[in-house]
Amino acid sequence: MSNSRPSVAIVGAGFGGLGLAVMLKRAGFTDFTIFERANDLGGVWRDNTYPGAACDVPSPLYSYSFAPNRTWPRRYAEQSDILAYLRRTAREAGVIEYIRFGTEVTGASFDGRWRLETASGETFEADVLVPAVGLLSRPAVPEIPGADEFDGPIFHSARWDHDVELAGRRITVIGTGASAIQFVPRIQPMAERLTVFQRSAPYVVPKPDIAYRSWHHRLFRSVPGVQAAMRAATWFAGELLTLALTAVRPLGKLVELLFRYHLRRQVPDPALRARLVPDHRIGCKRLLFSNDWFPAISAPNVDLVTDQILEITSRGVRTTSGEHEADVIIYGTGFHATEYLAPMRIRGLGGRELSDEWAGGARAYLGMTIPGFPNMFLVYGPNTNLGGNSIIFMIERQYRYILKILTYGPSYVEVRGEVAERFDTELQRRLASSVWSGCASWYHEGGGRITTNWPGLVWEYHRRTAKASPADYHLTAIHHGQ
Repeated sequence: MSNSRPSVAIVGAGFGGLGLAVMLKRAGFTDFTIFERANDLGGVWRDNTYPGAACDVPSPLYSYSFAPNRTWPRRYAEQSDILAYLRRTAREAGVIEYIRFGTEVTGASFDGRWRLETASGETFEADVLVPAVGLLSRPAVPEIPGADEFDGPIFHSARWDHDVELAGRRITVIGTGASAIQFVPRIQPMAERLTVFQRSAPYVVPKPDIAYRSWHHRLFRSVPGVQAAMRAATWFAGELLTLALTAVRPLGKLVELLFRYHLRRQVPDPALRARLVPDHRIGCKRLLFSNDWFPAISAPNVDLVTDQILEITSRGVRTTSGEHEADVIIYGTGFHATEYLAPMRIRGLGGRELSDEWAGGARAYLGMTIPGFPNMFLVYGPNTNLGGNSIIFMIERQYRYILKILTYGPSYVEVRGEVAERFDTELQRRLASSVWSGCASWYHEGGGRITTNWPGLVWEYHRRTAKASPADYHLTAIHHGQ
């Protein structure tokens, strides 16, 4: 970086990229560009349009602290409202003009500056590269033999086909994760028959959702501090939930008792209840919130199947117990969460490949910086995902940290290898004894390394990113053209 404001290339116009653009603009940066492969902003909230898509973090906390929304329709906002909020925030902050829509970044290489390659063949240069593509941008479609032979529509929930008529059809859903528990209750009433394939039962607890009334909105408008107080209270509750799922077992037992009460109250059939009890410790996989999942699964037109899937045939899904006929198949199988930055090809100093550096699992100092890849800062990078709070809080701390580093002045900034190694060793030691190490989940790299989650409270991350120490970095001056 030079002593003048560096140029910044941001990849992704979701929550992470848009928020950083707003903060850069507020800090006086003018030479930055957001590269977005789609023709609209919004990231995961643009792509996931399945019925019932909503956030499982309350709206006061799942929004930027610098852009409160006084018109949320519900405590837990739905997809369309979150997307509208992002569009409005970007428009009011004046950052839409900085977005290059329809521009997919396929790779980037560093030689004093970052050179970005795109799918169209265009290239761009910038002093600083900030990938902000998130964890949930690439749907995970299971490799089931025979999928190409199925006669009917087949699609992933993140690529919902709204042209497919579901009413009166035999629908098969593969997966019981966070997306499935939202869309299954919406499509169950219209299905002739709904077959849900469950590999592992999730912990599902009540969702304390309410619709905000006119008096709520008047209060939000007239007393701004009310939403700040709600945000603080939700944040504190999230910290307690993190403790319950990680370090304080008595709190975790309370959450487990809540799950069992919820299950018993909503599922009258003891045999079905038994199949809906997870086989792992609470918190090991993502805790889910729903008031209508168990009633939907208990409906008379729904079959919960736990047999192993062998193949997909032209007529449906064949398991170890026989064939289940279907007119439509929907994958609710999540995302490639551990494949950070894929399929982009990133090359750092000396042409080193990031994919090689991450062969044993993604890692980054504070989830943001990587030795050998100067002037590259990840937003929502490795080990910054959460089990019990809002990722928006985390990425705002990353904005603050990145802005501090951008004021350093030398031509490029590279985290010291020993600093990054010490940090990673500490994190993996803590994660190895955490609840997340106890079962197979999307938190894990193939070899068992946990590459997604932060091991402590978000307050700890806030504290550790409050300062950007120059001693942690190589500060190197480069004279372009040499």
